[in-house]
Amino acid sequence: MSDTAQLDDQITPDSTIPVRDEEGHLNPAFIAAVEEAIEASDSFRVRQLAGSLHEADSGDLIESLSEAERPAYVRLLGDDFDFTALTETDDAIRLKLLEELTNEDIAEGLGDLDSDDAVYILEDLDAEDRAEILGELPYAERVQLQKSLDYPEESAGRRMQTEFIAVAPFWTIGQTIDYMREARDLPDSFYEIYVVDPSFHLLGAVALDKVLRTKRDEKVTSIMTETRHAVLATEDQEEVARRFERYNLVSSAVVDENDRLVGIITVDDIVDVIQEEAEEDLRALAGVGDEEISDSVVTIARSRLTWLVVNLGTAVLASVVIALFEDTIEAMVALAVLMPIVASMGGNAGTQTMTVAVRGIATQELGARNMFRVLRREVLVGFVNGIALAILIGLTAWAWFQSPGLGFVIGGAIVINMLFAGLSGLLIPIALDKLDIDPAIASSVFVTTVTDVVGFFAFLGIAALWFGLPF
Repeated sequence: MSDTAQLDDQITPDSTIPVRDEEGHLNPAFIAAVEEAIEASDSFRVRQLAGSLHEADSGDLIESLSEAERPAYVRLLGDDFDFTALTETDDAIRLKLLEELTNEDIAEGLGDLDSDDAVYILEDLDAEDRAEILGELPYAERVQLQKSLDYPEESAGRRMQTEFIAVAPFWTIGQTIDYMREARDLPDSFYEIYVVDPSFHLLGAVALDKVLRTKRDEKVTSIMTETRHAVLATEDQEEVARRFERYNLVSSAVVDENDRLVGIITVDDIVDVIQEEAEEDLRALAGVGDEEISDSVVTIARSRLTWLVVNLGTAVLASVVIALFEDTIEAMVALAVLMPIVASMGGNAGTQTMTVAVRGIATQELGARNMFRVLRREVLVGFVNGIALAILIGLTAWAWFQSPGLGFVIGGAIVINMLFAGLSGLLIPIALDKLDIDPAIASSVFVTTVTDVVGFFAFLGIAALWFGLPF
């Protein structure tokens, strides 16, 4: 990026305008100052304001700028722009911004990044641009990045960092320390040193604190520990995150199918994975797919329409049940007033159980070993809550319509629907998981359908029998 080449390299950051306010949001005054500098094409001022920003702050700033201002911001920053900031932005914003930059500039920016961050940026680009950008990089970097890109999406191989420290088993602690002091291509931060044989098969790992506490003439193998939690490069990132959580790991070696060391995963990457997976499940429960807040109207509408159509189809089933009792409703209008209460209570109860079940499946806390115990618990919870709600709504209906029989009818329907809500909220996610269907995506539609159908059928059916109404 040559537009800033003639500027003074020693730029004092402007600290007079706070980057964030007291609530942690970007300061509107700071954003306005950057926008003013961009509009004036003042590269010096942009670098003074944002040249030393942390990547997370820079990423938030990019999202706060308009679509036209973003590429100008990057160009005005020149060599001061840290491409790591692009890993902190929404996918749609990142891709749109990359389209406005030349592949040569992107390749230059990626050359300064850790391999895992570079792969994160490259993986969403189309094959032609990706190949051109890789072609601009030095051979060694190009090979490393391409190898990571060859692994499946959302795998450990895509998340791993290929910069690590590996030493031979016959090295001493002194040799290892001297190597780390003299080598210039070490990773910026690391927590372990890995011990490998001549074929790069992983033998073990040495924590840095042990290196500092051991005499120089000791062999690394004397303080080496067997790497019990090495990650397979093709392993799903969610499984890797679960292992980090279970064993309180800070970093972990990544090996290929031949047990050769190919990279490492650190806890900062795992935090991102945990956040991504949690957001993915949350969006799936609401049927909104993988949309981002920056997506267009057309993209969001298309994403949501599929499950809305499915929901429309299941809603028809509830309408069919109501139609079966058309004569019953005409004979007693109060039933039409109270029907939504039964369905609503069952739907809410089913959603509560379903949320707990989906989380249990995702964290592997719910399985065959404890399914029946949890099922028994949910049935009992549904029964207890059903009795309590039946008393409340039964008394309300009695007082409202001056009909004790109507109170008993809706009370009985509530108990039945609460029981089915507990059953369906647990069994439907489990069944979908057994069928290799993501329960977070599909459960809510089927659970609400069950509670609606059962609720309407129980309420109207009991009413017809109790009052001798036609149906």
